[in-house]
Amino acid sequence: MYNFRRSGPDEGFICVNDSMNDLILASSPYTVQKNSIDIRTMQLIEKLTILADAAKYDASCASSGAPKRSSKGQDGIGSTNGMGICHSYTPDGRCVALLKILLTNFCLYDCQYCINRRSSDVPRARFTPEEVVTLTLDFYKRNCVSGLFLSSGIIRSADYTMEQLNRVAKLLREEHQFRGYIHLKTIPDAAPELIAEAGRYADRLSVNIELPTETSLVRLAPEKNVASIHQAMQHIHLGEREAKEERRAPRFAPAGQSTQMIVGADATDDSTILHNAQSLYQDYRLRRVYYSAFSPIPQSPKTVPFEAPPLLREHRLYQADFLMRGYGFSATELLASPGNLALDIDPKLAWALANREQFPVDLNRADESLIARVPGIGVLSARRLGALRRERRIRFEDLTRLRCVLEKAKPFIVTQDYRPPRAEHESMVLRQQLRDTPAQMALW
Repeated sequence: MYNFRRSGPDEGFICVNDSMNDLILASSPYTVQKNSIDIRTMQLIEKLTILADAAKYDASCASSGAPKRSSKGQDGIGSTNGMGICHSYTPDGRCVALLKILLTNFCLYDCQYCINRRSSDVPRARFTPEEVVTLTLDFYKRNCVSGLFLSSGIIRSADYTMEQLNRVAKLLREEHQFRGYIHLKTIPDAAPELIAEAGRYADRLSVNIELPTETSLVRLAPEKNVASIHQAMQHIHLGEREAKEERRAPRFAPAGQSTQMIVGADATDDSTILHNAQSLYQDYRLRRVYYSAFSPIPQSPKTVPFEAPPLLREHRLYQADFLMRGYGFSATELLASPGNLALDIDPKLAWALANREQFPVDLNRADESLIARVPGIGVLSARRLGALRRERRIRFEDLTRLRCVLEKAKPFIVTQDYRPPRAEHESMVLRQQLRDTPAQMALW
């Protein structure tokens, strides 16, 4: 096993071969000891180990929610959790595997919630742009990935870091004619022309908003600035709009932009988080806002919590976000007063219980948009019900054929042959009946 560590971003690695007790200083030009494997390969593997692990905290590359089985350190085949590989979903619903890594986890900033902050005592590494290109192409040719998700700590300056990220994308697109998916993290303080260059090569760009409020950002990440983050988002939004409106405009981030918000690193409630997300969707036409539950880190400062928030809170925020994007809900509808989303019931059911005067809904008369708001009935099912009732009256059995969640839908609907019992009109009774029941996950 080889362990690498260097004290600065421009120095060589110290490599320790435990099996041979050899001490190798790997600097440029690299040296290779007798009876040892290629030192460049060792370095690349160790860099990948460090920088793939460091990238796992970035949620804006959406991963599958299925439990992963890793083959690391043991025999086995079929692992979907390979080093640096994440799974993301394209706008048309396809699941694609991406190589998800950092260019470097060295960073000038000292964000209190970040494992890669300047003061954090973690192994450091740095890829060259050429190394990232080599890795991406090797993984791609072996059919392990369909693209690249690349982020980075800030080194030297925002402009220099953005130039390095852009160089990776440029080499892939122009020198190697790479046609796979590329997602680049944009550095907020980078020059507009560098952001514009990134948009020409990347399919998606993202700028992390980091924390829900400016007050929290000033307290926990004083080197970062809300104004510069919003300015970078605006540059990307203008680039997208120009590419769509001008006939001869060059291609620009066709998969749009996204951002990430850390949940639980401060005392901000879900109402504020959702209102912030709603503003970002409206102002910059973001494709997605990702929510990342804060993970306590070793030797974390006292300014951040020692315990992680319930992971279910992150899940509820994603559900609420989906309702805003796909169902036309507003943040105020989902949380009429300051506070957090309920953990025992999903946001759609919570809204229905809080607005009992709108139910039960007559599926043969109600507008499709209202039918879609019925718990257990989605947008697609509402559309199909609308088409069906143009042919005949809707009956309760039709919901079964459309695979609606009957247990949730029953108290809120009326069909030609069904009306809910009066006892089911009580919100508190329904809440007890329909609340999520904790279940033991499978151990094997």
